[in-house]
Amino acid sequence: MRTRTKRLLAGISIGLVIVLFGTGCLRDPNASNRNGGGGGEAIADGGTTDGDKQVEIFGSFSGAEQEGLEKELKAFQERTGITVSYTGSSDFATIIKTRVQGGDMPDIALFPQPGGLLEMAQLKQVAPIDTFLDYDAIDRTLVPGFLESARLNGRVYGAPVRMAVKSVVWMPKAYEEAGYSTEVESIQELEQISDRNRDSGTAPWCIGFNADQSTGWVGTDWIEEYMLRMWGPDVYDDWTSHRIPFNDEKVQQAFDAFGKIIKTEGNVFGGSDGVINTPFGDAMNPAFQDPPKCLLHRQANFAYSFYPKEIQEDLDNKVDVMKLPRYEGEYSGSPVLGGGDLAGLFNGNDPDAIEVMKFLTSDQFGQLWAADGGYLSPHKTFDQSKYPDETTRKIADMAADADVFRFDGSDLMPKAVGSGTFWTGMVDWVRGNKSTKEVTDEIEASWPK
Repeated sequence: MRTRTKRLLAGISIGLVIVLFGTGCLRDPNASNRNGGGGGEAIADGGTTDGDKQVEIFGSFSGAEQEGLEKELKAFQERTGITVSYTGSSDFATIIKTRVQGGDMPDIALFPQPGGLLEMAQLKQVAPIDTFLDYDAIDRTLVPGFLESARLNGRVYGAPVRMAVKSVVWMPKAYEEAGYSTEVESIQELEQISDRNRDSGTAPWCIGFNADQSTGWVGTDWIEEYMLRMWGPDVYDDWTSHRIPFNDEKVQQAFDAFGKIIKTEGNVFGGSDGVINTPFGDAMNPAFQDPPKCLLHRQANFAYSFYPKEIQEDLDNKVDVMKLPRYEGEYSGSPVLGGGDLAGLFNGNDPDAIEVMKFLTSDQFGQLWAADGGYLSPHKTFDQSKYPDETTRKIADMAADADVFRFDGSDLMPKAVGSGTFWTGMVDWVRGNKSTKEVTDEIEASWPK
C-alpha cells in the first residue's frame, strides 16, 4: 500500500463551512438534547478537497476479515471508479494516534472500539456523521441504539460497518433432544431449565474464561448482559460512563444474579477451575461429546468459528441458537449486547471519501462478505438471503428484533478498568478469592480520577 502524501490542514472554520454547506446534508436534529449534549462543535477537515478518486482506509482487519472487506471495496471501485486502498494493523490503536499526531491521517478509519473514535472526536479530527449522511435515514435502518456508542456532546462521530452479537446462547442438538425448550421467556425460566438439566446429571453450562493475558473478558460480558437486562439501557449507560460507581448496589446485584449460574455447584462443566483454565474457544467442545457434558454456551456470533470442523460444516443441523432472554424485574425490555467496527471520516472535505463512507455505512455493504461467513450487518434492512446459513439469519433476527442495542461495556470503560481490573476481578470472583463487594470496591478504586 502506498503512503499518502501528508495533507495540508485547513482551518477549523473553513472546514466547517465546506462540510456543512458543500455536502448539503442536515445535522442530527436531536444533537442538542441527547445525553445532555450541547450540540458539539468538532468538525474534521483532515485534508483538502482533492477529488482524486483515491481514498485510504486504515483499520485492524487482517486475514479473512481483510479479504472480505477488500472484496467489497473492489466491487465498489468497479462501480464508481474510486480506488480504495486498505491498510490493516493489529496495533491499530497506537498507530492511528501516531498518524494523527504527525498530521498523516487516513481518509477513513475503522475503529474496533468506540473509545478510540471518541478520542479522535474530542481532538476535532473526525467529522460528525450528520454533516455527510442522512442521520435519520441511517438511524431508522440500524439496530436501535447502535449510534449511541459513537455519541459525544450530542453529536455522533461514527457509524457501524459490521456488528457482533454477544447475547447468543448456543446449544447442541442434544439440548432439544433432551426435551428442553428453545423458546425461553426469561433468565429465571432459563435457570429452571438449568436446574432440571443439572439434576439429570449433566452440567447445564459450558463456560471458559481463559484467554492468556486477556483471561476474564468472558466474565465481563456476562456482567454486562445482566446489567443491561436487570436495569435497562439508561442505568447501563450510567454505569459504563461512571455516572454511577462500579460498586453501586445495582452492579453488585448483577454480579450476584450471575452467581446463580456460575457459582451453583454442578452448574458449569469443570467447576470454577474449569471456567478459569478452559480457553474460551474450547468451552463448548464438551457439548459435542456423546453423551454431552454440558448443553448451554453464551457467546458471541463468532463462537462457531472455534467449533470442531465437522460442526462448522453442518452448522444448522448440529447446533441451535436463542437470544439470552430478558430478566424478570425492574426493566421489562429485551435488549441485545454486542460490538462492532465503527467508520470515522477524517477527510471531511473529500467528496470521494464521503462516497466511500456512504457505502460502508449502508445496508448494501457486506453482501459479498456475508456469503463467505464472518460478517453480520448492523442494519435491520440488510438482505438476509446473503447470509450463508440459517443460524446466522437467526442471530441477525435477534439483533433486529431487540428493543435496544448496547455496546460491550468493558470496551466503553477506561483501559485500566475495561481490560484491566474488570478482567482480573472476574477471575478472583469466580475462584471465590474475593466477595462481590470486595471485587466491585477494588474495580471502583481503580477507575482513573
